[in-house]
Amino acid sequence: MAGVQTAVALRESGHAGPVTVVGAEPHPPYDRPPLSKALLLGQSESSAFDIDFDALGVELRLGRAATALRAGAREIDTAEGPVPYDVAVLACGAEPVTLPGTAGLPGVHVLRTLDDVERLRPVLERQHDIVIVGAGWIGAEFATAARAAGCAVTVVEAADRPLAGALPAEVTAPMARWYGESGATLLTGARVLRVEEGAVVLDDGRRIAAGAVLVGIGARPATGWLAGSGVALDADGAVRADASLRTSVPDVYAVGDCASFPSVRYGERLLVHHWDNALQGPRTVAARIAGESQERYDPVPYFWSEQFGRFVQYAGHHNGADRLVERGDPAGAAWSAVWLRDGVLVALLAVGRPRDLAQGRKLIEAGARLDPERAADPAVPLKKSAR
Repeated sequence: MAGVQTAVALRESGHAGPVTVVGAEPHPPYDRPPLSKALLLGQSESSAFDIDFDALGVELRLGRAATALRAGAREIDTAEGPVPYDVAVLACGAEPVTLPGTAGLPGVHVLRTLDDVERLRPVLERQHDIVIVGAGWIGAEFATAARAAGCAVTVVEAADRPLAGALPAEVTAPMARWYGESGATLLTGARVLRVEEGAVVLDDGRRIAAGAVLVGIGARPATGWLAGSGVALDADGAVRADASLRTSVPDVYAVGDCASFPSVRYGERLLVHHWDNALQGPRTVAARIAGESQERYDPVPYFWSEQFGRFVQYAGHHNGADRLVERGDPAGAAWSAVWLRDGVLVALLAVGRPRDLAQGRKLIEAGARLDPERAADPAVPLKKSAR
């Protein structure tokens, strides 16, 4: 997404020079959100981008993994030879974190690429008993698809609740019930000791039958190939970009899942692994390359998830918030939660309330202060709670 959108944005910005997209996968560029939804269930045949690259004058070099960046020579190395550049944009994304000892083990899967989907489709079609390791966003979405396909599903989560690394307990408690309502079994506080053929063994001795295992325990920036390049990385491996998404190497930018950036709005460096960031960042980079804009990149992070018959949306960044206000009953079908810092709206979670999300996102961008009492009334439009 980030690489393709950078190429498109460059043309839209009037860049007339050659544009080359180098990608490790052999497939035509595709969108990722359908992978865990319609594409996985066979409800869609393709998620390829509807872009005429020839008409745009964009050269695709597919099936060519980048192996090194040599800034002095202004070249990116691949197994098929070096690719020269005047300006390089790193859009190498992230790669799934795997369970130790499972490499090459039959029946153990991750869900990140089109090839992953092709391997998982037969698993759903055969209605295997499935164990999902991790109750994060991917775990919930795959559990939803697997239950829709008629599979028996057990989700194993090391933390005491779903989405422990993403959201506070106050808003994730009702989400735990969604698993049971769908017919899936959720085991929290459960750590995987090992995976065997046909079973997952927990550290308390429990054995869970598993015709297939899906590992969804997070992702990390796919930046190992940048070792020795001079490109500065954070401790977590993310490319350390500045406010214009420039790296520490001249004429090299970074966008999407592989790059962190400093946010003035939130007073910290953010690493956002979501679709909207891969759409917005390329516009900033393209404008910089074309000399059109000097604006800093400081978006309101946004993402969505479809799980267990619910549309979940989140905008903002709640770290540092000092107050959580609930709008509606979390046990119901539709509710929201807003986070305030010194009265200013900094983040919002909406379950089945897209209007709250749309209004809240604008209020966050504006730095609006809210009246907590009015914000807590789901009958009051969120924008009407602004002071």
